[in-house]
Amino acid sequence: MSAEAPLRPPAALLDILNGARRPLLIAHLSPDGDAIGSLLALGGILYRLGKDPILSCQDPVPPNLQFLPHTDRITAAPADEVDVVVALDSSDPSRLGDVYQRGRYSRLPLAVIDHHVTNTLFGTVHWVEPAACATAEMVYYLGETLLAPEVGPDWMANELATYILTGIVTDTRGFRTNSTNARVMALVARLVAAGAPLTTITDQVLETRTFDLIRLWGRVLQTVRLDEGVISVVNTQAMRKDLGGLVRPESLVSFLLGAQEAYIAAVFTELPDGPVECSFRARPGHDVSRLALELGGGGHPLAAGCTVKGEVEEVRHTLVERLRQC
Repeated sequence: MSAEAPLRPPAALLDILNGARRPLLIAHLSPDGDAIGSLLALGGILYRLGKDPILSCQDPVPPNLQFLPHTDRITAAPADEVDVVVALDSSDPSRLGDVYQRGRYSRLPLAVIDHHVTNTLFGTVHWVEPAACATAEMVYYLGETLLAPEVGPDWMANELATYILTGIVTDTRGFRTNSTNARVMALVARLVAAGAPLTTITDQVLETRTFDLIRLWGRVLQTVRLDEGVISVVNTQAMRKDLGGLVRPESLVSFLLGAQEAYIAAVFTELPDGPVECSFRARPGHDVSRLALELGGGGHPLAAGCTVKGEVEEVRHTLVERLRQC
């Protein structure tokens, strides 16, 4: 498929969504704007088709995404009475967290909608489209296919356009990734014309942070190190002990990659239950997804992550050596 060709959802996915009555939609752990935007957008599309979607995510909606309408409908404890599960923006089932891993829904059909090249194709039905700039872009084409014939050319209500544009702005880092092409920009124009507030979305997604997050950045940046083009920091539990449950220094890894001398950036976060969450970013010409996949994670060549057991500084030492080869 050409990088700029329209995206077409497979018939099997359309069938499973059309046949659903009460679908459970799940976004990945530590949700970003693409996960939450895709979750809300697909929920809105299915609702307008007369279905009763349940929106779920194990982790809370980040503060900078709470400007989106209806985030209060997202629950970490969904009901059992569902007939289909839809995984959004998740490359493997572990990314769905306890919402899915508890096994309550293991016998139900599982539809996977994702754009990560490292997706393990774990669903009963899967639509994995690495040519998409974001999962939210794929959800737009689902809406165009499912909802437009029912509602007409004005199917894309203001809220749906806002959700979808939030996902696109997030995963293109404000239209700066190499997945931003003419198809994407034409879609952005349609979303803005439908009422999506581009300026507000860009400000909220890329520029807005809580004071506690800024404090965490300050502490974490004291550990910054540059090793032959790989810039890295560690984020320990001790650094976060007075920050009200804050765990991840969101968007810091992208900030680190702005260092002129770096071609790969990494943040190593010590999680409360022991393992280390590793977040990688790379400049074009490098691929961090293969290392992440090898370690049980996934992502894109230029943005990937995984979780590794071990002491945080030891994990940093070992993986920086590996990242230098990427």
